[in-house]
Amino acid sequence: MVLPTQLSLDGVYRDSASGRHAALINPATEEPFVEVAVADAADVDAAVLSAQRAWETGWRDLAPGKRTEILFAVARTLRDHNEEIAQLETLHIGKPISDARDEVALGARVFEYYAGAITQFCGQTIPVARGGFDFTLRQPMGVVAAIVPWNFPFPIACWKAAPALAAGNCVVLKPASLSPLTALKLGELAHTAGLPAGVLQVLSGSGSTIGDALVTHPLIRKISFTGSTAIGRRIMELASRDLKRVSLELGGKSPNIVFADADWRRAAETSPMSVFANTGQDCCARSRVFVERGIYEPFVEQFVAATKKLIVGDPAKAETQLGPLVSSGQRATVEEFLADARKRGSRFACGGGRPRAKGYYLEPTVLLDVSKEDRCWREEIFGPVVCVTPFDDETQMLRDVNASPYGLSGSLWTNDLRRALRVARRVESGVLSVNSHSSVHAEAPFGGFKQSGLGRDLGMAAMEGYTELKNVYVGE
Repeated sequence: MVLPTQLSLDGVYRDSASGRHAALINPATEEPFVEVAVADAADVDAAVLSAQRAWETGWRDLAPGKRTEILFAVARTLRDHNEEIAQLETLHIGKPISDARDEVALGARVFEYYAGAITQFCGQTIPVARGGFDFTLRQPMGVVAAIVPWNFPFPIACWKAAPALAAGNCVVLKPASLSPLTALKLGELAHTAGLPAGVLQVLSGSGSTIGDALVTHPLIRKISFTGSTAIGRRIMELASRDLKRVSLELGGKSPNIVFADADWRRAAETSPMSVFANTGQDCCARSRVFVERGIYEPFVEQFVAATKKLIVGDPAKAETQLGPLVSSGQRATVEEFLADARKRGSRFACGGGRPRAKGYYLEPTVLLDVSKEDRCWREEIFGPVVCVTPFDDETQMLRDVNASPYGLSGSLWTNDLRRALRVARRVESGVLSVNSHSSVHAEAPFGGFKQSGLGRDLGMAAMEGYTELKNVYVGE
């Protein structure tokens, strides 16, 4: 397998202007395996200027039917290279290969969705009081910057790039420094499929260098960012200087609420993967579990038993469910939370240790008797740790659920339809699943309330977010 090691600019691989490279570490082995080009502000400027030219000289005015054909071709090309992309994902972030294959398929499906949406993306005609003819247009913004995280590098790159391209924008894509390989491969394959040169540029390197240069570049019209709330605040501050549009998908501390009338056995059996999938490195992780007291003890017993059955191991093996954490630093951060939980007297129902001598592995950990004031309860851990607590009163439980500064996702388990609708309305989150743990659908908007962000990815809402709304009035 040939690894992409250069920037993807104007449809070809190129070295950075400085010629600098940085090593990538395989988190399953702790060994460096390749060096990748590191872009700087000069590369950002070159990429943005090229993207602006591509936008002005053709992409924004390309017939919708032609854009549709190109994006469908990109989707087919991604499907044809599913295994190659999945192997790259597993190599640089330790994602289990079965998950990586599913996520590549999701990326291709996102391109298919927006390819089909192009000719269905319409304005309105409006009967205004004074007569005449009034109508609206959705127009592309220009060059947009997409900054994606390391936990789901390929699908998030696709669900930012695809709607932006479908709407007629050009994109400069900045992957996380830990996980650039699949974004670079996306740039290559998109142009192989017929995307014109300059329409999608991919820059690997440091977020503090490239990210700041993108956010402050005068030709960038919008920033779409997924990552930490702290970095989201900085992006919003920098973007405010020239009123760039921003969409931010940030942190989470999502609840999993289980009522006694639910099929709680199924909830207990399936809920571990709602928090431990991707080794807990997921902003949608249901890391706070609220269980009605009447079923609390048997639920915990079954939840812990299901957790202990999870297969932690080599991410290259198909049977592996949990791979390593992405880096030594990330594991150290999670272990600091666990040390704090021990100090404060939380009960470890299972986990908390390192299951392997090599690799950044950590056992899935279930914490009981956690105070609502403890860090593990309040803060996003971004690792395989869950807190489980009983509740007696629905009203008080909802207060505790909504006490978090975050509001991204969550699950609710009940067989009472009225309760499901009532509680779903009152949980302060952008996404909620009833009797399910599914958060992401290509066809539906995804994003959060409060400090979990602004704007939405996916669905038609994302495509709207990459356009400016223009009103045109024609007098009689």
